[in-house]
Amino acid sequence: MKKTTTSQLAVTSQNDLRGAVAGAWEAVGQSFDQFCLLAGVSALSEMLESDASELAGEAHARNADKPGHRWGTTRGRLGFQGGKVELERPRVRSKATGKEMPLPSWQEAAEAGWLDEWAMNLMLINVATRKFGRAVRLPEAGVPSQDGSGLSKSAISRRFKALTEARMGEWMASDLSHLDLLVIQIDGLHMTDKLLMIGAVGIDIEGHKHPLGVVEGATENAATVQALLDNLIERGLDPEVCRLFIVDGAKALSKAIRRTFGADIPIQRCQVHKARNIAERIDPKHHAAVRHALKQAWKLDDADKAERLLRNVARRLEQEAPGISRTILEGLDEILTVIRLGVPAELRRSLASTNIIESMNAVIRQVCRNVKRWRDAQMALRWTAAGMLEAGKGFRRLKAYKQLPDLKAALEKHRDPQNKAPVDPLAQAA
Repeated sequence: MKKTTTSQLAVTSQNDLRGAVAGAWEAVGQSFDQFCLLAGVSALSEMLESDASELAGEAHARNADKPGHRWGTTRGRLGFQGGKVELERPRVRSKATGKEMPLPSWQEAAEAGWLDEWAMNLMLINVATRKFGRAVRLPEAGVPSQDGSGLSKSAISRRFKALTEARMGEWMASDLSHLDLLVIQIDGLHMTDKLLMIGAVGIDIEGHKHPLGVVEGATENAATVQALLDNLIERGLDPEVCRLFIVDGAKALSKAIRRTFGADIPIQRCQVHKARNIAERIDPKHHAAVRHALKQAWKLDDADKAERLLRNVARRLEQEAPGISRTILEGLDEILTVIRLGVPAELRRSLASTNIIESMNAVIRQVCRNVKRWRDAQMALRWTAAGMLEAGKGFRRLKAYKQLPDLKAALEKHRDPQNKAPVDPLAQAA
């Protein structure tokens, strides 16, 4: 049976409220938090009384010109300062229908979602649910949290879950057709050994970055990536528009992208991942020479010269490190895509790697660091979506955004709009 408790913050009259505020102000040096809380509750109570007067006039007065009449008082709980406070509010009934008339201030406060927003914000900055009460009530303030005040860790978890589910549903159904996206980065983030989140970030013509969507999967396979791309298209991403896709090098990503957007769609493989994979496998005595050659190739404005340079490096390593030689040649065309498109050097530095989505993944890891066990994929999706939206708040404009019109012109030139782009045979088979 549910136990009903009465908060110590419940105030029975305006005089009691003013007295409580006056008493708290006298002790403001000792408990400023208590003063702020009680002052806020007092202000809410006065707003409710003002609403009642507007609808039914003053208490114990005849007000024929008012649409309602007073009908006593009742107690209710309201989200305030991270928890719930109980206060008394007047009731008003309609003279015409006899039904209760809502008080605008109470209705607005109850629907504002303050508790959910407060819970979500504190959870995203890694405040543990056990410490939530301390985050919204100073220990020395003398403002206890009573049973049912909404400060328990289970109550915080329920509010966080409800709000993140609602936010994720709204975000994953949002319209993308109004975004003039030129670049899309796709990458995966492992939550557990058997649970992977694949997310996408887009860059529009003005250089603004947008988290686009996320899907879950067991591995970074073509089917999982296809589910993400299908979601983006359903929400308004035009598959006929030529865009630059940036990936970390997984073949499944390129396969799904070409199947969906055409065999000639430009895909840039992350140069940072490529260099890291080579450095981890090569003999340390070759590190300096290979690193210098890679940097020299990526700085060239001529893609053919850059390709010859990389092939020469691979040829020199055929005897001592045949595996590394094959790694350098693997996906060579995709490594040099931004050079082949003729992208200016400053913009090329931003688009030759997946650093943008990697920085977002770092924010997701920070947001999720207090999670010790993922109960299911839905929980991981909620947290990942919350982390992506949190990262989106801190996204800065692309440094070389003024050169993005050059990229748009290069993409239009890459795919002549008068000639239909060739379609991947896999797409026809599907």
